[in-house]
Amino acid sequence: MSFKPAQYLLRIDDLCPTIWSERWARFESLIEEFGLKPILAVVPDNRDPELKVSAPDPAFWERMCRLEAAGAAIGLHGYRHVCVERGRSLIDLHRTSEFAGVPAEAQRAWIAEGLGILRGHGLNPKIWVAPRHGFDAETLRALLGEGISLVSDGFARRPYLLDGITWIPQQLWAPVEKSCGLWTICVHPNTVGDQEIAALRGFLAVHAMQFTSVDRVLVCGEPASLTHAERTQAECTVWRRKLSHAVGSVRRLGFLRSRNSA
Repeated sequence: MSFKPAQYLLRIDDLCPTIWSERWARFESLIEEFGLKPILAVVPDNRDPELKVSAPDPAFWERMCRLEAAGAAIGLHGYRHVCVERGRSLIDLHRTSEFAGVPAEAQRAWIAEGLGILRGHGLNPKIWVAPRHGFDAETLRALLGEGISLVSDGFARRPYLLDGITWIPQQLWAPVEKSCGLWTICVHPNTVGDQEIAALRGFLAVHAMQFTSVDRVLVCGEPASLTHAERTQAECTVWRRKLSHAVGSVRRLGFLRSRNSA
């Protein structure tokens, strides 16, 4: 499975009826303008107050159905997006998550109920997108039990097979030009700013033909397990990401202290 020149996937997270409507409209416009087929990560039953930004959009589910019919892949983005658990995730980036560490029975129930909600709105979810990268082996078993064998996560440079799951890596939060590999750019409409949207649009203007879809990736060939070198590279990327988060947190804390003492 070769991705040269580089190919890109756009993933849009935190989608729910109360998403920031103005920001989401701008992403919808980009999807239409450039003919994108993104991963749309939809929260089935949002209970996270931080995602309640706009009044509920009565046309939200219809919009999702229309985009899926045009080639987007619907992602199951957790269940209620309430990230309070402290179990260790298979992608160990954050201290809290929604699923990692939760008993298996509860995870199975949440995933079944979440899928039922999305399907009840006419959607066909095909890929798992964990809030805050938080999931464990029990999550994967629950997903397989419900017929979901795709995950959008991991820091490899190509899709790979692990524990009976096809992993489509997600490594970027802003567009970065790459020479080869498959790169998923994850964006959050509720928090992204004007500058970031402009940067994405500029990147698309140059690289739109290199943007692919989940369906196209899956027909490129059967994914194989990662080599030892690829696993090591992916693990090092996770540690670099964690270090970057830690440094950023320390800097923010120092800024707040200096501001409060001024």
